Amino acid sequence: MAVASIKELFEDRIPQKLQSHPDVVAKIAAVFQFNVSGPEGGSWYVDCAHPGGKVSVGTSPEAKCTVAMKDGDLLAMVNGKLSPQMAFMTGKIKIQGDYGLAMKLQQVL
Repeated sequence: MAVASIKELFEDRIPQKLQSHPDVVAKIAAVFQFNVSGPEGGSWYVDCAHPGGKVSVGTSPEAKCTVAMKDGDLLAMVNGKLSPQMAFMTGKIKIQGDYGLAMKLQQVL
């Protein structure tokens, strides 16, 4: 099912994925920071170091991997209209920190 908004992504879809895949959360065991620009933008972090995982608004000093994207590009990627590799190669996604963790993002999104 397609995600219609950034709010839906961080409030519904990612928390549901974390809940339904506790094994993935335990394997990742790190914090991702998302800085989203554009009209629906904002900052969120996905804490996979917390048992069961959690999503919160704001920034986390514990983040091991920071992802910066425009709202439309993030929605396109989550909805399968933009591949993560193409987003990276064309500069639509910027990663800071642990690139190995960035490769595991698809399991969370």
